[in-house]
Amino acid sequence: MSVLEVEGLAKAYGGVQALGGVSFTVGAGELLALIGPNGAGKSTCFNIVDGQIRPDRGTVRLAGREVTGLPPRRMARLGVGRTFQIAAVFDSLTVLENVQAALIAARRQTFALWRPAATIAREEAQHLLEQTGMADHAGRPASELAYGDVKRLELAMAIASEPLLLLMDEPTAGMAPAERLALIELVKRLTRSRGLAVLFTEHSMDVVFGHADRVVVLAGGQIVASGDVDAIRADPQVRALYLGTGRAAGGRA
Repeated sequence: MSVLEVEGLAKAYGGVQALGGVSFTVGAGELLALIGPNGAGKSTCFNIVDGQIRPDRGTVRLAGREVTGLPPRRMARLGVGRTFQIAAVFDSLTVLENVQAALIAARRQTFALWRPAATIAREEAQHLLEQTGMADHAGRPASELAYGDVKRLELAMAIASEPLLLLMDEPTAGMAPAERLALIELVKRLTRSRGLAVLFTEHSMDVVFGHADRVVVLAGGQIVASGDVDAIRADPQVRALYLGTGRAAGGRA
């Protein structure tokens, strides 16, 4: 059974059709890249999946359960994690405290006021930092981290809730080439070891073609191609719409 099933998603803003009947699935242990030129409908699709936007029609199912239109907080409780194009961490906290905060929120332990927060989920947080290569930075304030390390910290926080589905919006944006590849390799390892389903958008084609299991290409709110990376790389319509000219008709991001 697929972890995520998207069927017939459609969304219009006034007279602009942002999505026009988009369908795809993502399985456990799979990285699916959602790509396309600016205005293709990627952000609209993402925001529908995690509950920020209600579709005009269509359904979203998570592990077989229909979740269409549920708010982001509810989606998070049901097993949807997310990272953002601009990483969101708490600069005033240490790296370890950031992950502890994510674990406390995921476990709804915020009511445990009689326990010092620094003692809650400390070992689990340390383990997540080890998995993401951030253990050596545990005591550093997040404000002192290099950008690539901030992205790793955000990833550790996102998987703290043990999600079924991880949504990653431009995960390597603003990173140097070597950092980009290192981060997506880390994501792939975690995807395999944890059985995560990962849906990500990305403009870096070396990241997409080097690490995605399958690719869905949007243009003008429609799927114009889908398949493995070799098929997408060779598809003449994809090359014309996105990889070649970088232009496509209509739509909204």
